Amino acid sequence: MASSTCACTGIDNIAEAITLLELNNWDLVAAINGVIPQENGILQSNFSSEASAVPPTSSSSSSSSPPSSSTSAFCPSVSSSRHIVERQPRMLNFRVEYRQRTVELVLEEGSTVGEIKQILETELAVPVSKMQLKGWKSGDVSDSTVLRSLHLPKNNSLYVLTPDIAPTASTSKNSLQESLNQNFLLIISHREAQRDYSLNFPGSRTIQEVKRNISDLTNIPVRHQQWEGWPASASDDSMTLAVSGISYPCHHLSVCRRSSPANSQEPTEECADVHMVSDSEGDDFEDASEFGVDDSEMFGMGSSTCRKSPMMPENSENEADALLHFTAEFSSRYGETHPMFYIGSLEAASQEAFYGKARDRKLLAIYLHNDDSVLSNVFCSQMMCADSIVSYLSQNFITWAWDVTKEANKARLLTMCTRHFGSVVTQTIRTYKTDQFPLLLIVMGKRTSNEVLNVIQGNTTVDELMMRLMGAMEIFTAQQQEDIKDEDEREARETVKREQDEAYRLSLEADRKKREAQEREEAEQVRLEQMRKEQEEEKEAIRLSLEQALPPEPDEDSAEQISKLRIRTPSGEFLERRFLGSCKLQVLFDFVASKGYPFEEFKLLTTFPRRNVSDSQLSLYNQE
Repeated sequence: MASSTCACTGIDNIAEAITLLELNNWDLVAAINGVIPQENGILQSNFSSEASAVPPTSSSSSSSSPPSSSTSAFCPSVSSSRHIVERQPRMLNFRVEYRQRTVELVLEEGSTVGEIKQILETELAVPVSKMQLKGWKSGDVSDSTVLRSLHLPKNNSLYVLTPDIAPTASTSKNSLQESLNQNFLLIISHREAQRDYSLNFPGSRTIQEVKRNISDLTNIPVRHQQWEGWPASASDDSMTLAVSGISYPCHHLSVCRRSSPANSQEPTEECADVHMVSDSEGDDFEDASEFGVDDSEMFGMGSSTCRKSPMMPENSENEADALLHFTAEFSSRYGETHPMFYIGSLEAASQEAFYGKARDRKLLAIYLHNDDSVLSNVFCSQMMCADSIVSYLSQNFITWAWDVTKEANKARLLTMCTRHFGSVVTQTIRTYKTDQFPLLLIVMGKRTSNEVLNVIQGNTTVDELMMRLMGAMEIFTAQQQEDIKDEDEREARETVKREQDEAYRLSLEADRKKREAQEREEAEQVRLEQMRKEQEEEKEAIRLSLEQALPPEPDEDSAEQISKLRIRTPSGEFLERRFLGSCKLQVLFDFVASKGYPFEEFKLLTTFPRRNVSDSQLSLYNQE
């Protein structure tokens, strides 16, 4: 197909023909139409019956119009059946992005790049002189470039950069959240490898995270990376890409390894070459001088007079103090970038890693250092201080360290391991020789015991170390998920039990309060009943005493004046009695009270005229 394109278009470079076909999705007809001159018309994609439907041109016009050079370049099999029709201008669609705006344009392919910029100047209010139109597949183009010469596809995406125009404060404030959600295309050139990486990062990603990702791709540690292309505003690696000032949507950067000063001392003849080169970190050994150690110190072959102070003092009584000394010495030898060593006893580190909530548990990494091993300095500087290893250990492990260079410290470690992990682990550590140190033990806590998942020796590489750490993490994650499930089920059962116990307690409390209220009510009823009885008894005693104290009722034929009274009670009952006219009204009141109507509770009224006689001290005769 590429040769057909060359034959039909006159393009001599087959690579250019293949590029043209790729731009047109390998459509031969579309590729030819995009190249042949405009005045010659278009080549129809249907050469047979559909083409015959087009009326042929007259013979006079055919003969009077000599064929153009490109017409004669068509393949013979095509020229015999094709028809030339009137050429319609080929239109190109452009989607142009500028900050938070998008402009859609449709132009003829005969237009120039400058015409696009003039339209954008009207739409975006950005001067052409300050506008950089990016996104062309062929690279940067001049304003006079004709679009047809770029062999563009039907739909194109471009973007505008204005480095001389800073975004306004209001625009930055309103679009900050949008910028954090946008994707930035970083085209990063690795100069040593002469390779470009096109990486998409969200705006919320920090510069430090980008550098760590590049470290994984290029095997250049972050501390050794030398960058070009970051804006002056990107002064802090903790800044996000959205606020760093890089160009959107695409920004170009370059990275290389920072050159280190050559070691001024020539290696002695007695020093043997020791090579432990990782597939991904082999050239890191060139930077050993950055740690301030010469070759003999790096490989543990220096004289005793030049050796630095021990990593851990011998016979230290306090484990925390010993580990503080270990951390300080480790930092002084290999730099501040290293795992965060747990300061405390091995038992405390185990408690921190294994015995919290299942979601908070971690693996325990026990680093055993030995200065007498030729591998120690290499392992510490190249593996333990690698950014990827430091980050992974910090996120997923509790790292505890111990120095076994001195026999007393080694014996103390073996005692601790026997107590916490059993004699099998202790015997395993005993079997390792000095030149196999340092060791990194990966320990996982289980329900009933602690298990050593892996023992990583010093003769390893960064890739292998990371792979084994990740393998241990996979095993731990699977176990952790089971523990989380069991813990959730146990907490759910305990929650139900607590709720049931609380409901039972509340029920008992309610029953107790109800019982107490009922008892109080019954006691109150008994008290009231007792008072009522006492009052009734008292009233009855008063009534009887009044009844006994009444003078005898006079006869009807008595010589004295007699008053016969008829008294209606509140219940409608009538009381009748004869009284002497000389009797006081009190006698009448006593009579009424003796019948159950005490003077204190009732009044005595006359019918006509209606009058209250309860307060009168006169006799019955006077009342009449």
